[in-house]
Amino acid sequence: MSNDLQKLGGIAALIEAALYVTGFGLFLTVLDSSSYDGPVQKIGFLAANQVASYIAYLLIYVVFGLVLVVLALALHERLKKGSPAIMQTATAFGLIWAGLVIASGMIANIGHSAVIGIFSENQDQAVSLWLAIGAVQDALGGGNEIVGALWVLLLSWAALRGSSLPKALNYLGVLVGLAGMLTVVPTFGVLMDVFGLSQIVWFAWLGIVLLREKSVAT
Repeated sequence: MSNDLQKLGGIAALIEAALYVTGFGLFLTVLDSSSYDGPVQKIGFLAANQVASYIAYLLIYVVFGLVLVVLALALHERLKKGSPAIMQTATAFGLIWAGLVIASGMIANIGHSAVIGIFSENQDQAVSLWLAIGAVQDALGGGNEIVGALWVLLLSWAALRGSSLPKALNYLGVLVGLAGMLTVVPTFGVLMDVFGLSQIVWFAWLGIVLLREKSVAT
């Protein structure tokens, strides 16, 4: 495996962790709309914070997805020798997840701009459009994390079989993946936050490992 690709993967993993932290920070502070009731108030809040919202979705969805492609390919190169079939499947899910995340962010930004544009003229229409955009975004991945969870779970399994990454990191990956898969069950919605927070640790740890360790194959 190319040391350059491994280093790029390590940098990508650290960026993903930083983007997760940024996302949690923005939606807990500047973009916290929990005190606003009903779609009309929430759209009004969105209009008042349009620039911050655009930047947030651009970073934590579009940029996240683009960087994820680099990380998925770097991990594929590192782990494919020990478990080629598992890694082919894992990488497919990783690239699909990247595409879904990018699409979700672009739909949110373009859709929110359209909602804000008609809000002052027709609030009912704006609310209907806002609800429709939210449903599409949730369907692409905002409402559950099964695709990303499968990627983490499968590559952690492959790493355990091939001893290509630290075992403790792989076990953490298995737990992260299982938590993400359970988000498809409505009663386990709280695991969305668990998945995100645990992935911060997983991404950061993975990035450090990829940057510090020498290539396992040449």
